[in-house]
Amino acid sequence: MNLAQWSVKLSLVFFVALLVCLEIGYRIGHESTKANGELTHKGLGAIEAAVFALLGLLLGFSFAGATTRLDVRRQLIVDEANAIGTAYFRVDLLPASAQPEMRGLFYEYMAYEKFPDRKAAEKEMAVAEGIQAKIWSRAVIASQADPSGNIARVLLPAINNMIDVTTTRKIALDTHLPLLIFVLLISVALLSGLLAGYAMAARQRRSWLHILSYALAIAITIYAVVSLDYPRSGLIRLDAADRAMLQLRDSIH
Repeated sequence: MNLAQWSVKLSLVFFVALLVCLEIGYRIGHESTKANGELTHKGLGAIEAAVFALLGLLLGFSFAGATTRLDVRRQLIVDEANAIGTAYFRVDLLPASAQPEMRGLFYEYMAYEKFPDRKAAEKEMAVAEGIQAKIWSRAVIASQADPSGNIARVLLPAINNMIDVTTTRKIALDTHLPLLIFVLLISVALLSGLLAGYAMAARQRRSWLHILSYALAIAITIYAVVSLDYPRSGLIRLDAADRAMLQLRDSIH
């Protein structure tokens, strides 16, 4: 199962689970109303307000954090494209006999694809790191034979920056909402469903409009958080940043 399918199924399961919690809460509240009458809902407002405030805080924190991480990933892709482009242009400093091989390595490096599938992506990153090592070793050898020192002074820092940005982007791709916070978010959301269903029992009849609206709103918000945290796995993409990398790849021959 890929990430896109996983995020959709997670949201659907959560939507159904929230409906179940709303129904359970309603039935508990309904039975309690029969036994205790008006006392059933007295003194519960503060608890309900605290739980819903906590849910709002967790949703806001999770959404804002996922949005920030998405922006960082997008910027790092652009930074990587710029770093690769700079290093590629500085290959002109190499002796004419060494340039074709180096340009071929850059073309090979840019040709690897980034797959949404996690295992395939890890394999491709391993291939890219091997090509980076070749580019660096060729540049070091060329710099040692350069009496002017221009290669060591200009080309090597550009290649080093290219490698550093790639490492930073890889770490950023692996940085997500902590599992504990995500589990807490789901738990508090389900608890809020129980409390909302319990409070709804005061009107004696279910309001399906409110039940479905509440469950749908929370489920869609959590789906958005997951999609932001795992771009390319859902409706939220990094296409604009990816185009910069693709255009650079097409310009390298």
